[in-house]
Amino acid sequence: MIKPLPLLSALLFFTASLCAVAPSAHAADKAWWDAKWTLRKKIDIDTTGKGLSIAEPIGTSAVLIRLHEGAFTFMSSREDGSDIRFVADDHKTPLKHHIEKWDSLLQEGYVWVQVPDLKPASVTTVWLYYGNADASAPEAAKESYDPDTTLVYHFGEGAKTGTDSSATGANAEGAPASAPASLVANGLRVFGQTPIKVPAPPLPEFAPGAPVTISAWIKPSALQANAVIFSRRDGLNVFVLGLNNGIPFVEINKQRTSEGAPIAAGGWHHVAAVADNGNVTLYLDGKSYGALTAAMPSIKTPAEIDKDSSPSATGFVGFTGEIDELQLAKTARPAGFIHFAAANQGTTADSSKLLSLGADEASDHEEEGEIMKHLSLITDISKDLTFDGWVVIFLCTILAIVGWVIAAGKVMYLNTIEKASKEFMKRWETISADLTAIDTEDAESVKNIGGSVSSKMQKLMRQSPLYQLYHLGAQEISNRMKNFRQVTFNPQEKKEARIMGLSGRSIQAIKATLHGGMVREVQKLNGKLVFLTIGIAGGPYLGLLGTVIGVMITFAVIAKSGEVEVNSIAPGIAGALLATVAGLAVAIPALFIYSYLSSRIKDVVSNMETFIDEFVTKMAEHYKE
Repeated sequence: MIKPLPLLSALLFFTASLCAVAPSAHAADKAWWDAKWTLRKKIDIDTTGKGLSIAEPIGTSAVLIRLHEGAFTFMSSREDGSDIRFVADDHKTPLKHHIEKWDSLLQEGYVWVQVPDLKPASVTTVWLYYGNADASAPEAAKESYDPDTTLVYHFGEGAKTGTDSSATGANAEGAPASAPASLVANGLRVFGQTPIKVPAPPLPEFAPGAPVTISAWIKPSALQANAVIFSRRDGLNVFVLGLNNGIPFVEINKQRTSEGAPIAAGGWHHVAAVADNGNVTLYLDGKSYGALTAAMPSIKTPAEIDKDSSPSATGFVGFTGEIDELQLAKTARPAGFIHFAAANQGTTADSSKLLSLGADEASDHEEEGEIMKHLSLITDISKDLTFDGWVVIFLCTILAIVGWVIAAGKVMYLNTIEKASKEFMKRWETISADLTAIDTEDAESVKNIGGSVSSKMQKLMRQSPLYQLYHLGAQEISNRMKNFRQVTFNPQEKKEARIMGLSGRSIQAIKATLHGGMVREVQKLNGKLVFLTIGIAGGPYLGLLGTVIGVMITFAVIAKSGEVEVNSIAPGIAGALLATVAGLAVAIPALFIYSYLSSRIKDVVSNMETFIDEFVTKMAEHYKE
């Protein structure tokens, strides 16, 4: 069955527009994603020379967005930040994200957004939308990372300290309480005494020669020899990421990466190791730092953070300091990815050059959004409307369309009449002083009011009922005087000598002719208005019929099924009432329009009556009996 829902929506929207103040049109170039979100902010990720130059491939990344006072209006967002949404630059594609920390009181927020396929040497734009009090909570954190990400520890507050934010779900065991004011929100302060275990499974194994990427932010409080940051042992197969007297290293089966310059204690640094095709590359703060020719060994055992508790881990100590944002992936991340992560997550000047937040932009859709919200509800209700109800709504829609077309035509017709009558009355004031100017056998002189009207203006004035009455009266006078002159007067006599009066019967006859002409003009004015009265009277009755049938069917279905509850009754009743809404939506605008048109037509009729009286009076004065 084809449902006339678009017609109904158009009908209800038109009615709402008549009753509401129209809001300003939203600029087309703003391309707002969803009018329910009233504010947005532009975020540019710039990997060109104007921002932070990254020439290597990056790929899909979880981008950290830091929000703080001055960069984001926390008062306009929900208290927990659940109304924020991130949308691609096409203003259509929502981006997956999750909130690591949100504090509207301190006005700080840390949000991770998955940006697909970041390009080097380019500007990628993301839009942050907020300001929707009715928004639901955002997606789960695990959806913010690509499938290759197998472990993500934010080391958040309370029970979330060891929560794995990736899809793996390998929550850490034995993680201490988080440390506030770390690099990204909260972090982890460790003292190298107790290892933090990562269970396997669910942590995937390290397959022989398989690609692996591990990264973490570290802040050593003291420089130690062979301090363990992350380790995984399975018999003789060993993988260790550590710090040896300030020199980051990766060790695989007793082989270590080449050494670089040591780092100092007390500062944050990003370390990352990428194993691929029998080679390991160690990165420090996004730049290549060391290398090792060794393939990843097979390791299926659990991993440990901060300390290697294995008896065979001789010569290794626990790391002392802070750790944040530890991530593991089952792929070899490109150099551009590592460079981007180090700059984006850090707090150096590179971070501000890479990512810039624009000013807030407000939506112009608030009022329009309310209308669309109601129309959306009506669309949902219409799904429970019966076939009989759709028939009624279709008939109401036809009545509305016919009525609007007639009303529009009448308004334009009355506007033309008003303009033409004004032009005619200007000429009438002159000619009424001496009606003998139109007492001529020249019919064209009568039409152009004694030669005072151009052909173009005459075409306009023909639209005026007053002109039609004038023309009718002038013809009546001309015909009577023509017959009288042919019998009575010498054509050589002066005009003044030939003026002859009209009898009382002639004046009454002309007056009757004028009234007859007025009746015909009134019929033209009132023509087709009956369709508006049909809409006024018939619309509500049609709607009531649809509602009664819908309610009757709803109760019949309930009686047959035996389910007597609100959820079984309400949809059917709401759908049935939609027919009454449609009937009223036809009748109410039709009533207003009919009243308006009737008032204007009454003014035109009054003007015609006044003109007839004035014409008869002038005629009796100039053609005395």
